[in-house]
Amino acid sequence: MSNEPFTFDQIHIEVARNASDDFNLFHDKHKWLQITHNPFKGPIVLGYQLNTLIEYQMRLYREAHHENQVIAENKLRFSNYQITFVNAVRPRIPVYLDIKKTLINTIPNLTLTNRISMKSDGKTVLLGFKKETQVPLFLADNKLDNLPDLNDIPDRTTIPDTDYFLKRKYLNNGSVKNFLSGSFAEQSDYFDELTHVAHYPEIFPCSLSSGALLEKAQLETHDFKLNPMVYTSHEISVDRHYVSQLKNNDTLNILVKQLPESRDNTLNQTNIQLRSYNCYGLLENNEVLFRITMNLVPLKEILKNLGQK
Repeated sequence: MSNEPFTFDQIHIEVARNASDDFNLFHDKHKWLQITHNPFKGPIVLGYQLNTLIEYQMRLYREAHHENQVIAENKLRFSNYQITFVNAVRPRIPVYLDIKKTLINTIPNLTLTNRISMKSDGKTVLLGFKKETQVPLFLADNKLDNLPDLNDIPDRTTIPDTDYFLKRKYLNNGSVKNFLSGSFAEQSDYFDELTHVAHYPEIFPCSLSSGALLEKAQLETHDFKLNPMVYTSHEISVDRHYVSQLKNNDTLNILVKQLPESRDNTLNQTNIQLRSYNCYGLLENNEVLFRITMNLVPLKEILKNLGQK
């Protein structure tokens, strides 16, 4: 376990939620009080904020262990995160991140894998892994070849003849820097105006999917106060090649598709049905920047399940 804890303050949450347009009440310093039966007793850190902390610490780990050369030589183009959220992270309570030693597998293809865990207040808050692969680990088989020109589709509408909700975003260097700073990532490792360096991180574009989900739910008249939803997991595959080409003012078309609820798709060791969304980030010419499955459950179902134990 790392001896260096990370301690989020409310300002870190403010910066990250503003940078990513995440208006979830759980992160709002005033409106968290309006959530029915909110067990967290205050605002909580964003899931994608924790993911970005992991991304940056994994970047430092790869550099320290000279693994970037292995990634480049073997064309491990995809960066994959599988994150399970166990508990929430609160401001002013130190968080400890543990990255396990890299495992290198060669069957069926070369993969670099690191187990990851986070603890806060003596409890596990997050578990998962980071993997480097030649092909995406998640949603690799879902084809998006038959989409129309997304530039012709109005923002915040359903793409004709599909189940995809479209949210259009425009990348902004200032927002990215703020999100990095709010996540304990050193922004100067990514941006230096004097030398004209601007390398986008992997997770920030993915974080905009949360706002897209919220906007979709808002259009469906979801009640965020009476029926709040919480993340249980993120499965993310990001294309490093396209990340390296990102620049200020690029258009990012986020596609969101809700999957049918199923009795087979439940939260671990419970009967709580997951609400799952497949999300894609598409660039110009529909190149797929990221693929994500986000799983959520109603807070009231978790509280009910805890009450039964």
